[in-house]
Amino acid sequence: MSACLTRRDAGQSKQRTAVTLLRSCALMLVATFGLSQAAHAAGAEDIKARGYLSVATEDDYNPFEFVENGKNTGYDNDLLALMRKKLGVDVKQQVMPWSGILPGVTTGKYDMALSAVLVTEERKKIFDFASPTCEAFTVYATKKGSPIKTTDDLVGKVVGAETGSAMLTDLKAFNEELKKKHGGNGLKQIVEYQSYPEAYQDLGLGRVDAVANTQISLNSLVKTRPDVFVVGQAIGKPTYIAWAVKKGNADVLRMVDAALLELRKSGEMYQLQQKWLGASYKDMPQSVN
Repeated sequence: MSACLTRRDAGQSKQRTAVTLLRSCALMLVATFGLSQAAHAAGAEDIKARGYLSVATEDDYNPFEFVENGKNTGYDNDLLALMRKKLGVDVKQQVMPWSGILPGVTTGKYDMALSAVLVTEERKKIFDFASPTCEAFTVYATKKGSPIKTTDDLVGKVVGAETGSAMLTDLKAFNEELKKKHGGNGLKQIVEYQSYPEAYQDLGLGRVDAVANTQISLNSLVKTRPDVFVVGQAIGKPTYIAWAVKKGNADVLRMVDAALLELRKSGEMYQLQQKWLGASYKDMPQSVN
């Protein structure tokens, strides 16, 4: 097993903050697994009766969803703006950190995670996914000038990823492959972060040697800071990004899929992909469930 540590700072106040975050995460896990079966997922009649769809969106995951100058922006928020015209009901959006989004869907607090959720087999056991919004795979980024040029160069290095993310899962699986390939030698350490901006800051300061994230997100990072960061090689298999609903909530899926597939047909989704992601993904399947 690799050492997986939450980032710690020297000040006691920050240590207390870290403890609070860990306790919050523990409570959310209890909610996820203890209440997921009992929680009620709103159906079409419920949604029509109250007049809105409740969604949760991350607040700091460029280029998918982030807040800039006090405004929600990014690929998913632009998609939402187009969706509002086609759903037939209002959308109430809660913008929040990633750690609370999926637990909020499993407990029924939100109808959908309107966020860049990487589709994995493990997540399919708990969630159903709307029609995908783009393709993705996990890669690593390094500081410019780093001696790390290939995945093999990550042996003995410290690599960061966001806690609870599919990219962290990919990183852990990659570490096991490294160990098999290099006689038990893998990463020196995996550091978990509450958000990617923290990880990028530490990468720039040299506190970690690399950060694992989706290629799309790291391309966006390098585009904004080409003098500091570079994108490396893939450490995960290709997959898709899609919005998530509580497993079995077919009513919400039908409602959302109809709008998303219409945006594909009109070409509007592909235009937004090009704008925010730098590529268009026209060969995606209609369903990933």
